[in-house]
Amino acid sequence: MDWGVHMPHLGRRVTGEAIMAFAGECERLGVHSAWVSDHLCWPADIVSRYPYSDDGAFAPSTDMGWLEAVGTLTFLAACTRKMRLGTSVLILPYRPPVLFAKQLATLDVLSGGRLIFGAGVGWMREEADILGMPWDQRGKRSDEYLRMFEVLFRDAAPEFNGEFYRIPQVGFEPKPLQQPLPVWIGGNTNAAFKRTARYGHAFHAAFEPLEVVAHGWSRVREACETIGRDPAQLRLSLRMFLDPAGAMPAEQSIAGSGEQMLETIGKAQAVGIDHILLDPVARGGAPGRLDAVRHFMENVAPKL
Repeated sequence: MDWGVHMPHLGRRVTGEAIMAFAGECERLGVHSAWVSDHLCWPADIVSRYPYSDDGAFAPSTDMGWLEAVGTLTFLAACTRKMRLGTSVLILPYRPPVLFAKQLATLDVLSGGRLIFGAGVGWMREEADILGMPWDQRGKRSDEYLRMFEVLFRDAAPEFNGEFYRIPQVGFEPKPLQQPLPVWIGGNTNAAFKRTARYGHAFHAAFEPLEVVAHGWSRVREACETIGRDPAQLRLSLRMFLDPAGAMPAEQSIAGSGEQMLETIGKAQAVGIDHILLDPVARGGAPGRLDAVRHFMENVAPKL
């Protein structure tokens, strides 16, 4: 099992010093990957339904800090040497595609080939509207982004002619060091399962019960077989709360005593999950969350 940890780039007090200290200790503990999430701004009144809460509500208030994901990972690339750098997930329709591709290639080069490009189509229309980005047919647009990225990251003289986006032959250098750049697709719809089969190197689920993840994973595998791809080429990842105090919903968490945590992890392994992104929940801000990660990595993870 590989362990990722979500970095403290959102909250009431967000500083470079806190992120640097958090990431440095995670790397010392042997954490596989450091992760960030993607929101740029959001209105006080949101009609769109958040897919990962029972009531569809999006919890953060408008005065909460949230550092931009690609910029934060670029900072982390300079602060770390071994951990991979992941996004859970970057929203494809939020950024112009060629600029987006350049940001990803730059990050992979500067990090020495450590980027995991977690990608999704998003859920908040209001945020896309604020950014001035089209929301109609966002699934088809997102698939076109991924096809364009493949061309830009691979071809010596790339050009692209799609339904929504077109670029003439251009210079696009440097390419990502990783060929191909690993793409981990997020989502919980049939379209996301098919997108994973076509473009993904992993299916990255988030905050869902294991039985739901198992069902989604079976659909991904079916989609692979439909297009003649070997499902064994894909990994399965799940983002879960690391919640020693049991404050969050149990079905979304690794919680309780060490023995209880190991039992939950064993069930995750039985589903086929080989990467868990720990999203630590604890009192005391970033230092409190880091204490939870430290206890887990020193006392629970070695017992697997």
